[in-house]
Amino acid sequence: MGRGDKKSAKGKRTIGSFGNTRSRKKIKARLKRVASVKKSATTSGDAKPKTKRVVKKKDSAE
Repeated sequence: MGRGDKKSAKGKRTIGSFGNTRSRKKIKARLKRVASVKKSATTSGDAKPKTKRVVKKKDSAE
């Protein structure tokens, strides 16, 4: 299973073909999802940043 293998995604990339292992629809859908997540993350940057929670230390029971 390497670069020359026609059935693996790595082999498909090397050969430059698309198939069941590396279909164009799946790749384009994944790129769309990533782009929409990045876009939504930048637009929500105007909101307040989360504050750190401070945990109080327990008094030692002596």
